[in-house]
Amino acid sequence: MAYQFEFLSTFDYSGVLVKGVLTTVELIAVGGVLGVAVGIFGAWARTQEPRWLRPVVSAYVELIRNTPFLIQLFFIFFGLPSIGVQITEMQAAILAMVINLGAYSTEIIRAGVVAVARGQIEAALSLSMTRVQIFRHIILRPALQKIWPALSSQIVIVMLGSAVCSQIAVEELSFAANFIQGRNFRAFEAYLIATAIYLLLAILLRQILRLIGTRFIFARSST
Repeated sequence: MAYQFEFLSTFDYSGVLVKGVLTTVELIAVGGVLGVAVGIFGAWARTQEPRWLRPVVSAYVELIRNTPFLIQLFFIFFGLPSIGVQITEMQAAILAMVINLGAYSTEIIRAGVVAVARGQIEAALSLSMTRVQIFRHIILRPALQKIWPALSSQIVIVMLGSAVCSQIAVEELSFAANFIQGRNFRAFEAYLIATAIYLLLAILLRQILRLIGTRFIFARSST
């Protein structure tokens, strides 16, 4: 039996789709920025002083990288209220994304940090720069230049993984697709449109990250 496509009933819920897209963008905008910030701190903690912080960050990285994102999300959303911490679905989703991206970006950025030439660091030490100044001005930018493509790919992966957040009723894009197919029973069309939007978002996010890299990460070395 030939399948008859019928997209009009799906587009009747265009407002739901738009809200889902905006929520997905908000998730990756906030979660991406804060997650990379956590990754920079984690890379600093794993390669610089104080030494006591290294096993703590290492334990955090191993814990997150070896457990499913869905379990991390459920732990935050359902677990924290049991100890008296009340957060909304959106706050739980953003916190889970920050923690997840922070762990992966810690390892990616650390790989760039250890690849920075030792001679540059020794030269900075000879100029009496503090370790924080050395990390910020001598190590971080060259490290980001080395790992920016890998870090960008990880951010895109986390954006696609945000679809899991629909499991705690965050009204992002996959939640919108589920909502629509539950109303008009046109699952194929609803998920086909959601797939196309995710594809466009991923391509757009890669272009934005490439622009950020060109303008802010690689700019100084190219002049």
